[in-house]
Amino acid sequence: MGKGKKVAPPKEYPLTGNLEISPGVYLLRFSQNFDFIPGQVVKVGLDDKNPPRIYSLCSGNQEKEAGILFNVKEDGLLTPQLAKLIPGDKILVSEPYGSFLGTPEPAWWIATGTGIAPFYSMFQSGLGENKKLIHGVSYLNQFYFEDELDWAMGENYVRCCSRESSCDTFPGRVTDYISTQESLPDVKYYLCGKALMVVEVRDLLISKGIPYANIMAEIYF
Repeated sequence: MGKGKKVAPPKEYPLTGNLEISPGVYLLRFSQNFDFIPGQVVKVGLDDKNPPRIYSLCSGNQEKEAGILFNVKEDGLLTPQLAKLIPGDKILVSEPYGSFLGTPEPAWWIATGTGIAPFYSMFQSGLGENKKLIHGVSYLNQFYFEDELDWAMGENYVRCCSRESSCDTFPGRVTDYISTQESLPDVKYYLCGKALMVVEVRDLLISKGIPYANIMAEIYF
């Protein structure tokens, strides 16, 4: 039996920032000294006694700081502690890994909630050209990074809000928006969000003639 690739132990990184960008949602940042492909994930923990959690990197691959976007789960073991950290505190971070990778090819990026993280990383890494980003949330204050995304992507940045309304958002969920499209382009479709959303959007895309092989998914727990 051949030997598998040896997994490097996580490294300790001091935080450079921990900003609450929306109620209960934080963008945690630390100095970056590793290479990664936009869309990859890392395991994050506070010690070696409790299991880490997996997060997409939420920053460009040429930035000096790496970012992690997370929402606090009140009954969680990790996120309530992460939310309390201040610059200088340390976290454990694994090497980046994963196959949900951004490319220069034309694509639709479809996300809900903090599932926008890998797409923001792709955008910040210069992969926003020929892309359409559809972000679905419940409330208007959950459109993370909306000012810069709207400025750069214009009509290719679609905000779907299911519980509040405004003049520049689509009233409903991402599935509602996709259902309004009479035809869909022959491009790759990247889905990132909770399992139910991923399954519903994937089934909808397939029903509209998109090949299964053109759909890539990353599930957020």
